Amino acid sequence: MAPSAESGKPIGILFVCLGNICRSPMAEAVFSHIVAARGLASKFHIDSAGTARYHVGERPDGRTIATCNKHGVAMDHFGQLLVSRHFAEFDYILCMDDDNLRDCKHVKPKGQSRAKHGMFGEYSEDKGDRVVTDPYYGGLKDFELMYERIVRCSEGLLKQLLQVEKTRLEGTGK
Repeated sequence: MAPSAESGKPIGILFVCLGNICRSPMAEAVFSHIVAARGLASKFHIDSAGTARYHVGERPDGRTIATCNKHGVAMDHFGQLLVSRHFAEFDYILCMDDDNLRDCKHVKPKGQSRAKHGMFGEYSEDKGDRVVTDPYYGGLKDFELMYERIVRCSEGLLKQLLQVEKTRLEGTGK
């Protein structure tokens, strides 16, 4: 699982969804919140991006912000597009659904890539979480369900990274 990267450098995590206004910015905010609560914020470089240009430069969906606020999770993000340089900048590029993963593979530069890319939901202990469903056309209840799924996935991701990236995590400063 561990990409080759310099020891002592923060671990780069990029969350990816379609428009970068619902799922991926919430995953960015929740994972950042969880690692900060564990005193690990300086050990990670966390961001999010979308596979489509629809919302570049925009704030996350108001329902995403409201759900995060309800749970005390800070959010400071503006939409951006997934681009080839992200594969050199990040160690892990984690997609919310199979379409995002397919699109991600099309953006990935040919040849070697620093980033390992895959499904964010695969880190959850709940196998029903493999796909983080897009709540955009739903209501607040759907955003709450997304939040709960993202928390489970984030906790599983951190648990795995603490094992797999142990050397790097011990080598970075707090």
